[in-house]
Amino acid sequence: MRSIWNGAISFGLVSIPIKLVNATESHSISFRQIHLADGGRIRYRKVCELDGEEVSGAEIGKGYEEADGSVIPITDEDLAQLPLATAKTIEIMSFVPAEEIDPLQMDAAYYLAANGATAAKPYTLLREALKRSRKVAIAKYALRGRERLGMLRVVDDVIAMHGLLWPDEIRAPEGVAPDEKVSVRDAELDLADALMATLGEVEMASLHDDYRDAVEAMIAAKAGGAFEPVEAAGEPAGGQVIDLMAALEKSVRAAKASRGEAEDEPADGAGGGGGTGRADGGDGGAEVTPIRRPAAGRKGTAAPKAVGGKKSTATSARKTASATASAPAKRATKSTTKTSGGAASARAGSGAGSGAGKKAASAKSTASKSSTAKGSSAAAAKKTKATTPRRKTSA
Repeated sequence: MRSIWNGAISFGLVSIPIKLVNATESHSISFRQIHLADGGRIRYRKVCELDGEEVSGAEIGKGYEEADGSVIPITDEDLAQLPLATAKTIEIMSFVPAEEIDPLQMDAAYYLAANGATAAKPYTLLREALKRSRKVAIAKYALRGRERLGMLRVVDDVIAMHGLLWPDEIRAPEGVAPDEKVSVRDAELDLADALMATLGEVEMASLHDDYRDAVEAMIAAKAGGAFEPVEAAGEPAGGQVIDLMAALEKSVRAAKASRGEAEDEPADGAGGGGGTGRADGGDGGAEVTPIRRPAAGRKGTAAPKAVGGKKSTATSARKTASATASAPAKRATKSTTKTSGGAASARAGSGAGSGAGKKAASAKSTASKSSTAKGSSAAAAKKTKATTPRRKTSA
């Protein structure tokens, strides 16, 4: 690998000659700007704005623009004369635990290679010291015209250096967190832990850029003249999650299914109670746990009657009114029975049974008819007595 910087590591009074090599590389596909009419390349030319002439790289220097627009030329000799101790040295300042480094500070990564046979021994000494201490080294170095902060650590048998941003270059996360006050239940945390355990770990070496593969395949197809755009197959995004618990439960089941694991029964209370029903009509959205409401609270629905309990007040009131209305009818029935015999008694009993819920006026009418019948019976008895001849009594 080609080195991009040569210098030394300053480890106290020990100096270790090293070469700086890029530890990462970009595999992104780059495109050129072209003229759509004829496919010609579009290039940027560096032109002086004063004379309008194109300028070559050898004629271009550095300059600092002040607030009023004036430019102060800065040469490489000016920068080389600055008292910068780290111009060609990676100066180690301290050793700290790796967890004290904020990942937000991480920048570019480099490998430090021993430069020459004399550098092998001090290089190995520093590497083994870092391994045994389980710490990282914080250092300063200068690269591309500015002083930078770095972190040295061991990767396999090589010392690697991560460029770090200065602390004042990290922005505070103000206004980023949600403003709403949200409480998380233990059941939700348990489901989130179960989902994390189900997803498990992944082999980092197995991860790759699917988009880059698709772009390369598209370029190859267009070069062969047989390219047909194909819509990306994927689940639609942007669906509204109605029930967080149901979404977590479904995620755990999907993760287990993808790993070929048997699905376990959900724990009691994990889903918020009751069975779960689909809220999205079967299009792959979240599942919702319905909330059961007590039947007694619904309007127009009577509470269920307990077995062996007392009768309702409304039923008792209706029976009381029926008994009150039938009392006069019963008295009238007794009078009719004395006058008309067995047939009249049967009719009066039937009338009393059918008039249980009628008003008292009906009972009065029945009593009046019974009195008239009684009078008629008495008159008929007198007439019969008067017309019947007396029999003589033999001596």
